[in-house]
Amino acid sequence: MLTISDDTNIQTVITTFEVTPATCQDLLEELSAACREVISKQPGYIASALHVNDARTRIANYSQWKSRDDFHAMLRVEEMRTRNRRINELCKNFAPVMYEVAMCVN
Repeated sequence: MLTISDDTNIQTVITTFEVTPATCQDLLEELSAACREVISKQPGYIASALHVNDARTRIANYSQWKSRDDFHAMLRVEEMRTRNRRINELCKNFAPVMYEVAMCVN
C-alpha cells in the first residue's frame, strides 16, 4: 500500500513520461505489465501507482522502495532492461527522480 508520510525511511521515485495521445494507452499497458510481472516481484518493492493527465500527453509513475539500492537493482534486472527499451520507444522521454517526503499535511 502506498504511504505518504514524512516520518518514514521509504524511498519514493516519481517517473514522468512524455507521450502522445496515440501512444498513451500502449505505454500504460506496457508499464502496467512491467509492474505486475517484474517490478512488484523485486526485493524492496513496496507499491506504485500510475497517473495520466487529461490530455493523455503525460504519465506519472509514483513508486516506493525500501531503499535506493533496491530501486537501482530492479533497473539492472535483464527483463527490466529489455522492457525499458520498449518503454523508451513509446514515449518522447522519461525521467525517474528520487524523492524523500519533506513534509506531509493531513
